[in-house]
Amino acid sequence: MNHPSEPAARVVALGDGWLARRAMALLRRLPLAAGAPVLIERVAELRDQHGAAHAGSFLRERRIALACTRAEFSRVFVHEWFHFVWARAGNSLRRDFESLLAAERAAGALGELGWSAEWRKRALTAQQALDRSRLWREYCCESFCDTAAWLYAGVADHAEFTLAPRFRRSRQAWFAQNISGQRLSI
Repeated sequence: MNHPSEPAARVVALGDGWLARRAMALLRRLPLAAGAPVLIERVAELRDQHGAAHAGSFLRERRIALACTRAEFSRVFVHEWFHFVWARAGNSLRRDFESLLAAERAAGALGELGWSAEWRKRALTAQQALDRSRLWREYCCESFCDTAAWLYAGVADHAEFTLAPRFRRSRQAWFAQNISGQRLSI
């Protein structure tokens, strides 16, 4: 985790002091991250091909658009921030997290740590997971980001935290070994 004296990766909020202050406070709780600043902005509405969305990360633009409530901000922001981490994590780390999820699947794990991963998990077929299809990889990314939000956003309980405790402990251990205490690239 960051320490107040250590430089954190920066965010730039367009005309919204609360957004910038809250995002920087959250970044101090996350593992150190290095990279160019990320622009964050509040938008009135956001939709993707699946319907309404709380937020969206635009990696090439280094921008996060947020359409969530203040109550959901912590969880949503951390989730979106970790899209930048996933993109730069490298194949080895991503494959290792995929292996964790494949083991959960083999053990019959139901639920997830956020809706963005859960609906994708429910829609996956066994063959798509086996083939490492685009849908499987999207699920893995969303699961990684939802897990990070569960761990780092400071939200103790939420209706979307439906993964069984034994699988949560495995994910927490994976993050402790591979993410926490590391200097992440965004």
